[in-house]
Amino acid sequence: MDTEALKKSLLKKFQEVSADRLQKIQLGVLDLEKPHADQAAEDVARELHTMKGEARMLGLASIGQLAHAAEDMLRAEREGKAATEVATDLLLRACDVLSDLLEDMAAAHTGTPSSEEMCKALADASGHPVPPLNGRTVTQRPSVPPPLPPEPAAAKTASPPRPPPAEPGPALAAAAAAAPVHAKAEEEAPAAPAAAKTAIADRSIRVNVEVLDSLGLLAGDLLVESARSRLRGLETEELFERFSRLGDRFMRLGEHLHLNGEVRSELDRIESDLHMLRDDAFRFVRRNDDGINTLHGNLAKMADTVAEARLVPLSTVFDAFPRAVRDLARTQGKDVDFGVENADLGVDRSMLADVRDALVHLLRNAVDHGLESPDTRQQMGKPDAGRIRIKVRADGDMLHIEVEDDGRGIDPERLKQVAVGRRLITQAQAVALSEREAIDLIFRPGFSTRDQVSEISGRGVGMDVVKRKVEALGGSVGVASRLGRGATFTLRLPQSLALMKVLLVRLGDDVYGIPAADVVAVTRVKAEDRMEVFGTLAVKHRGKPIALVALGPLLGVNGGNRMDKPPAVVVRHSDDNAALVVDGFVDEREVAVKPCGGDFLKGAPFIAGTAALEDGRIAVLCHVPDIMAEVRRMARPVTQQAASKRLKVLLVDDSPIARATEGALVKALGHSVEEAQDGEEAYAKVQNATYDLILTDVQMPKMDGFSLTRRLKTTAAVARIPVIILSSLASPEDKRRGLEAGADGYLVKGELGVESLAQTIERLT
Repeated sequence: MDTEALKKSLLKKFQEVSADRLQKIQLGVLDLEKPHADQAAEDVARELHTMKGEARMLGLASIGQLAHAAEDMLRAEREGKAATEVATDLLLRACDVLSDLLEDMAAAHTGTPSSEEMCKALADASGHPVPPLNGRTVTQRPSVPPPLPPEPAAAKTASPPRPPPAEPGPALAAAAAAAPVHAKAEEEAPAAPAAAKTAIADRSIRVNVEVLDSLGLLAGDLLVESARSRLRGLETEELFERFSRLGDRFMRLGEHLHLNGEVRSELDRIESDLHMLRDDAFRFVRRNDDGINTLHGNLAKMADTVAEARLVPLSTVFDAFPRAVRDLARTQGKDVDFGVENADLGVDRSMLADVRDALVHLLRNAVDHGLESPDTRQQMGKPDAGRIRIKVRADGDMLHIEVEDDGRGIDPERLKQVAVGRRLITQAQAVALSEREAIDLIFRPGFSTRDQVSEISGRGVGMDVVKRKVEALGGSVGVASRLGRGATFTLRLPQSLALMKVLLVRLGDDVYGIPAADVVAVTRVKAEDRMEVFGTLAVKHRGKPIALVALGPLLGVNGGNRMDKPPAVVVRHSDDNAALVVDGFVDEREVAVKPCGGDFLKGAPFIAGTAALEDGRIAVLCHVPDIMAEVRRMARPVTQQAASKRLKVLLVDDSPIARATEGALVKALGHSVEEAQDGEEAYAKVQNATYDLILTDVQMPKMDGFSLTRRLKTTAAVARIPVIILSSLASPEDKRRGLEAGADGYLVKGELGVESLAQTIERLT
């Protein structure tokens, strides 16, 4: 694609995405005047920061300058240096000016009197100087032609498709490459050689992206329906087999009856009809099976084709990076050797905007934080030009994007000092952090190693955005660093969001799905493989200990598996593994993922979406990043929260997995634990030993938790021992019954964590 066509394509995408971004900014600004506006301010800061970065990469100096001034205004409001009402009015006016600039790309490049006046007003109110518009900044782009004005809105909707530009490439790939990110935009006509322009245009149409989204959902629903047809075919075959067996019994009975000639002849005719009917029935079953199999295969091909049509080459994002990285480096007096590998791999178009935002932050950080100045690199024996590479590769259904630099790397000790200085953690917590946990501090909201705010960084907005966007897509972010040698950030993302291969597991009578890309292995947890690591239950997997967690209690749906060798799914997120105990395995299959609708699951923790199954049930899809974050939190030793007094705790639960999980939490707080399998055993233990605290389940054989609590509270010798009920029963009625029985505390297993348990124990003891 020539420079002008590329520039026009990128500017159009920027206009479409920024229009939505500007709407979010205005809504967030309005929320600044409401109580608890911290989250709204963070969201506005992220959107402004991303808009500024994109604008500067495209040479839209005026938009970048105004977004920067708006960031300063927002920061002044958050620090109390500017009145909220004044800040809100100015920011809303700034949004109006930004909207005008988005309509006029020429003005977005050079500025207007209105934008200059707005920047000055923001600077006067915030106390920050007006950011420079020209000079040696990323906005200088001498080799790129001035941006073209956008088409009028009416022309976009009413005009016929334009002939494609002269550019070689397959029709589908070229069409996807030119597809705008905006959800309501239309895909451009594909590029083609001049000689074949007319032929290619005749085979290409502009398709609304929402139509592709609907086709993807419809294809998934049809796949489910064809699977249901298979089940109905099997049920029909079973009915015919039962009918055949009944006919055989009838004929055997007739052979033993002594009948006259006329009745015997009639019986023979019935037998002949039964044979013919059975043959016809089984021929129908075979034809029906063949038809269903053909239909299912064709529907699977259709689903794959729709998913392929939704893929957009990553080059549509990467094409803007080389010049932008070069200009950004020159503003800091640095030289960069930048390259991209495998940019033609495709990604779901609905993910393109989030992938672009994440890479913008990573590249800006690589230039600003990672690469040293030429003088410093010479002293270290490195080439004057810093090296930055983006490497893309496909791994099954997953996409790996690595952003690698050969700069200074990440210093864990400095990160700890900065985090303590910014009061994100205490000194004691900093000392306890491992090297990897220290590096993960960069993903904390508000974290920045810059002491002063600059054009590029220092606002604490960046890596938390990357992590949030990638994990929202069901992916993960990994970091590898060698001090003085460089750093590598790895984004692991699903290639498509329309269809997903999942492992279906059973929790009680319900079915849950775990993305197959996150599954390392399935296994059964043997008693000899279990162990404790720093007070946390673990299991040995491939020679290494990994956290062992019952998935049911974590999701708050049941009390855990009760088998001696329970089945478990080993999942991976970033560099962490965990074994999730389930009640059983169902199947592995490709499903159409749908977002959670209604109030029942929308916003629920650990849930990514739902999928319809052929038997009519709905599978709830687990969000592995959220699950692994909770597992890491549960597994982290909490020495700073340990009680000053070591307590002797009696843990009562009939589930071995639940006892192991809850016991690990209690031991992590520094207390000793004894166990009982039911209420009767617990009551007998209390008669012969002294305990400081009793934790009991509700649903147990012989004597349940409510009965045990009532019996303890009516026995004078032990009535003063605090009793905490731990149960998966979370209704207000169940909690009322527990308190009426005399319990001193009631905790729901699905919400149980080290912090909540520590607070309850501290309150009662």
